[in-house]
Amino acid sequence: MRKSPALPPFDHMKTAAVIGAGVSGLASAHILSKRYKVTVYEKDARPGGLIKCDEVNGVLYHKVGGHVFNSRRADVLEWFWTFFRREQDFTKATRNAVVSLRDGTCVSYPIENHLYQLPRPTAQAVIRDLIDMAGKGYGEPQNFDEFLRARFGQTLYSEYFEPYNRKIWQCPLSEIPLAWLEGKLPMPGIDEILQANILRLQEVNMVHSSFNYPVRGGSQFIADTLARGLAVRYGTPAEALERRSDGTWRVNGDSYDLVVFCGNIKQLASLLKGGVSLGSELEQGIQALRAHGTTSVLCEVEANPYSWIYLPDTAYASHRIICTGNFSPNNAPVGKHTATVEFTGEVSKDSLLEQLARMPFAPRYLAHHYEPYTYPIQDGHTRPCIQAAKALLEPQGLHLIGRFAEWEYYNMDAAIGAALDRLTSIIN
Repeated sequence: MRKSPALPPFDHMKTAAVIGAGVSGLASAHILSKRYKVTVYEKDARPGGLIKCDEVNGVLYHKVGGHVFNSRRADVLEWFWTFFRREQDFTKATRNAVVSLRDGTCVSYPIENHLYQLPRPTAQAVIRDLIDMAGKGYGEPQNFDEFLRARFGQTLYSEYFEPYNRKIWQCPLSEIPLAWLEGKLPMPGIDEILQANILRLQEVNMVHSSFNYPVRGGSQFIADTLARGLAVRYGTPAEALERRSDGTWRVNGDSYDLVVFCGNIKQLASLLKGGVSLGSELEQGIQALRAHGTTSVLCEVEANPYSWIYLPDTAYASHRIICTGNFSPNNAPVGKHTATVEFTGEVSKDSLLEQLARMPFAPRYLAHHYEPYTYPIQDGHTRPCIQAAKALLEPQGLHLIGRFAEWEYYNMDAAIGAALDRLTSIIN
């Protein structure tokens, strides 16, 4: 592992508090530690936030999603690999995801590049849509719904994009702004779709076309490793963030020059003391921010070669199966194939059992977990609201970084990138 270059010391080492020991908090703490003495406050007994894993009867359980690591950002990759031994700690895997359709057909992801795997009548209808659209251009879609129709045509919209995304977001897709899409979805043109299908081209530029996955411990191994060497106060939630007259902050009674908040911004107003206020209008906007929770179900499943299985079928509410057993042979006992079946919202065990019985790949229940905040939902007011909060708090030495601090759908590398973007300028 490479060591970070030494920086000239300050005459007086400043102090910083980081609230939350998820990926954003752990990354923030390491970045700041080049110039600050950092204390991390974590309400749970271990690090990880949304990437925590448990073990159930010898099976690794990703409690929220199935977290992997890759990045297109050179600075994120360089930062990450200073903490790990790439060859010994991780295995390299190529994404093998499919869309499981109502009739049981599995079509490789992204579905638009594999039209030849669709039932012939459906494939023919999609091709007619694309030909009709070819001379018309995309126009100017104003939201996610219009984007999907204009980009992929009505048939693919109806068969896959609309039912799948509605399961996740539980709201009309017309309410989701286009700004949300950046970097999250493949955006091929019609010519690219046709070339991919005629020439059978393999998509290698899509998000997570390949990834690194820990040999042991899943994403909990990543969190545990990043937490080493940090001063983390476990079982210690931040109870008050008090701004002092000398410009410092007091967190739970201890004094700091800087605070990085990586928790849920909805909880921030109740923590702020010392004359710092978000104001009634901004606070109302923050409390109006929408999000969904996730019920994830650890299951045994039929053996399959897939990493992710996307589920547009409206016969059940689950939107995807994450085959964690495929990521490393150490995730489950030999001969046992496992997966995490994901549902938006809180679902009772009785309902889970009933729905699992109707799903493909014969999932058999082992355990389940509900996480109340997993998917931030953006609309046209979300980013202006968060930017207003940042503009108010950053000049006072309080910075917002993380999925629910910034209300952004960050994956692991995006969370690290956000910390690098905001905090590098501070330590320099």
